[in-house]
Amino acid sequence: MKRKCFIFDLDGVIVDTAKYHYQAWRSLANELGIDFSVEQNEQLKGVSRIHSLEKILKWGGRTLNPVEFQNKMNQKNAKYIEYISDMNTMELLPDVDRVLKYLTNKEQYITLGSASKNARPILDKLKITGLFDAIVDGNDVSEAKPNPDVFLKAAQQTKSKAKNCIVFEDSVAGIQAAKKAGMISVGIGDQRILHEAQYNFQNFTFMSNNFLEQLINK
Repeated sequence: MKRKCFIFDLDGVIVDTAKYHYQAWRSLANELGIDFSVEQNEQLKGVSRIHSLEKILKWGGRTLNPVEFQNKMNQKNAKYIEYISDMNTMELLPDVDRVLKYLTNKEQYITLGSASKNARPILDKLKITGLFDAIVDGNDVSEAKPNPDVFLKAAQQTKSKAKNCIVFEDSVAGIQAAKKAGMISVGIGDQRILHEAQYNFQNFTFMSNNFLEQLINK
């Protein structure tokens, strides 16, 4: 049996927490007198909390001392946790459960490679934690995507070679990280934005079981 390692990003791939990140960042940016658009939020996908705040401050021409910076990061995270506290299984994105069950039945490795430091509680709320053979999140790596560390660690935990790993990503930084790691990249979302990916699907409803089988046997 061919056993591949399928690595899922969390935000925008398994669940749409991007909207909660956007609301929390927008609230904080506006408080600092900085306009924050949906387009700018796209640039924060897959990016760590530190780098996200750095980008927002740069857009607004603002600076904060280290203590203020840490306080603002804590404030954003508290707001985000407040937003996600009521999440449940209904928030799983379409057909994610089908894909996870198919790969489980085919005895493939299923792992998470996410910048989110809240990944584990979110998976618990979605009741899918038990399906993952390895979970690597923002608590486990210091370098954010496009650095490939988060994916390489997921591969290491399942003793998988990079060439046998398939990454599902909705961000440009994530696709670039997969490429740097030498892994197969599958973009989930707008093909015009994720054109660097080897494969593209608007979402999992467009991805057939036959395609998954092809990835397993590739």
